[in-house]
Amino acid sequence: MLLNYIEGLNSKVMRRNSEKISDTPVNLSELKCSEFHGYSVTERHVSSNGLSFFVRDYGRTSDPAVLLVMGLACQLTVWPPDLIKELLGHGYRVICFDNRDVGLSSKINGQLRVNTIKAFACHRVGFPVRTNYNLYDMAKDVHGLIENLELKQVHLVGVSMGGMVAQIVAACYPQRVASLTAIMTSTNSPLLPLPDIGLIIRLSGAGSGGHDLDSVKRRVIAFWKAVQSPAYPKPIDEIEFMIERDYQRNYCPGGIIRQTQAILSTRAITSLIRRIGVPTQVIHGDADPLIKLSGGRAVADAIPDARLAILSGMGHDLPDPLLPQIADLIHRNAIQT
Repeated sequence: MLLNYIEGLNSKVMRRNSEKISDTPVNLSELKCSEFHGYSVTERHVSSNGLSFFVRDYGRTSDPAVLLVMGLACQLTVWPPDLIKELLGHGYRVICFDNRDVGLSSKINGQLRVNTIKAFACHRVGFPVRTNYNLYDMAKDVHGLIENLELKQVHLVGVSMGGMVAQIVAACYPQRVASLTAIMTSTNSPLLPLPDIGLIIRLSGAGSGGHDLDSVKRRVIAFWKAVQSPAYPKPIDEIEFMIERDYQRNYCPGGIIRQTQAILSTRAITSLIRRIGVPTQVIHGDADPLIKLSGGRAVADAIPDARLAILSGMGHDLPDPLLPQIADLIHRNAIQT
């Protein structure tokens, strides 16, 4: 399904343990400084949980920190600049990073070979799955980043898979989280509905194989069109720019597979997140075909006193017209602390 779609039909390259195509060498000790709409920006690698993470840090270090956790297969570059700008305008320091196995962060040498289709079947029936890592390991990554960036607390914002990771962080490391915003995510319960059947059909066989830029563009454009907000479609030239940018920055198909497997091996987090005690805002689109609205409702139902904002016409993306509203929801949740 999603695995086959990301891989393409010719998947041998992606099944290698630590295969990566296209990598940009970075001096791990180098601190790069620049500017973004009048705010300072620094880029560097930060160690956490035995790995190295590429971190981009916007704004004043004296301001309260918002830490953004991205979803499956996505690099930090996918965070919309206008969302970051809005949060900076609300008076926050904004920090984002590449998750393990994507972008310029560490790639995992997957010693354990996993059949993803079998892992998906086990997940759906509630059987345990062994994988190279799971979302609890990724939550440890985030906790380590918070510590090594010397942040007392953060306002945590996660989308999709990153929303699940953020929920685990808030539940397991409550002393480090001031507030939680979970966007287009779920409790990872196998009882929740699957994606729309049309999307599943696309994911199971659409697109041709190959890992050249043109092949990747065909697959990702078709996927993006299937999941984006129907009320706010992104122009095709913007989608192509995004794909080309991220392909050149780093294309690691094996990492995408391992992240997918991490989700499948984590199982439901419903019981865990009932212990979350920080202000929590759940944001979900009513037109999300990938993680249905029932996923967001499940999160809001499980976390005590969580609020659910349902955004009309929003799919499984962060459309530009809704960014001011999303930033405002993050801010209103954060100031309750």
